[in-house]
Amino acid sequence: MNSTFDTIVLAGDIGGTNVNLALVGKNGEKFSIIHKRNYGSHKVKTILEPLKDFLAEIGRSHESLKPTLCCISGAGPVKNGYCSMSNVPWGIDRAEVESFLGLPTVLINDFTAISYGICLLDIDDAAQITKLPHSDGSIPSPLESPKAVVGAGTGLGVGYLVKGGGKWIACASEGGHSDFASVDAESDAFNAWLRRREDIHVGSELAVSGQGIANIFDFLADSGSFKPTKEVERIVALANDEKPAAVAAASHADPLCDHAMDLFVKLYARFAANATTFFYPKGGIYLAGGIVTKNEDRFLKNGLFIRTYEENYKEQIVDLLRGTPVYIVKDYSISLYGAAYAAINLR
Repeated sequence: MNSTFDTIVLAGDIGGTNVNLALVGKNGEKFSIIHKRNYGSHKVKTILEPLKDFLAEIGRSHESLKPTLCCISGAGPVKNGYCSMSNVPWGIDRAEVESFLGLPTVLINDFTAISYGICLLDIDDAAQITKLPHSDGSIPSPLESPKAVVGAGTGLGVGYLVKGGGKWIACASEGGHSDFASVDAESDAFNAWLRRREDIHVGSELAVSGQGIANIFDFLADSGSFKPTKEVERIVALANDEKPAAVAAASHADPLCDHAMDLFVKLYARFAANATTFFYPKGGIYLAGGIVTKNEDRFLKNGLFIRTYEENYKEQIVDLLRGTPVYIVKDYSISLYGAAYAAINLR
């Protein structure tokens, strides 16, 4: 059965919430997931624990399929073969993983993997991409390069791609930890509330991420601007990591949760607009990550995202933003495909 694929890669996408592992097969230019498993990031003490379990599982279910390469992507900066994870109390050592697996192993930032996954997408395939129309109804045509990607999950990630020497080059970024920029009186108040509560300089990740949704909800609940409902009282009592999904689920019926998600979308749009001015991505800016994938209707609702995205104090920059293609990435497995691509192309 190995003859079905040119190469088989053990790919990992390690974030603050999930450890996603997959066996990925490459056949020609096409990558496909053969077997995938998810583990809780806070339920393990080291990356070797889920790797050991996953290897045993694929050994039982796909005995004839043996990976020959590995790429692990982690949500944090990578330096000297070590990924310092941003939202879990353990890191990833490339040499340790390579020794454990007995496979050539590449270690990259999670948004480097997502960026490589972007170059494998077909923008005209509605199953992979949703194109966001601009406020005038236009959908700009992309040039090939560069491309940028921003994505809110447990944290906030940024990456970009350029074409060079006939190959895509993905560049890592820690842009998700840049300063939080408020956009109106309400987000000014939210920013001040975060500073008082955290007693720190506020970064974008505290607003535009899963933890950002929890923070926005707590801010609005504390403000007294909304009549408390039973649903709000229930969510207040939840652990912070449970709040984002609960707020999103309740947003179609509860006024506070609805407003929280709208404020989140506005802040996401401003962050994406800022990223557009940094990278000038004529190939498009891609919105990735679990939140946008699971809440696509919210990003399309009443044109709130795209109108906020297009705002700027300079007319030339408004024109730049309106001329940039904006895409929602629908395939949550994009980082695993990107990791497989990196395993093959970064050796």
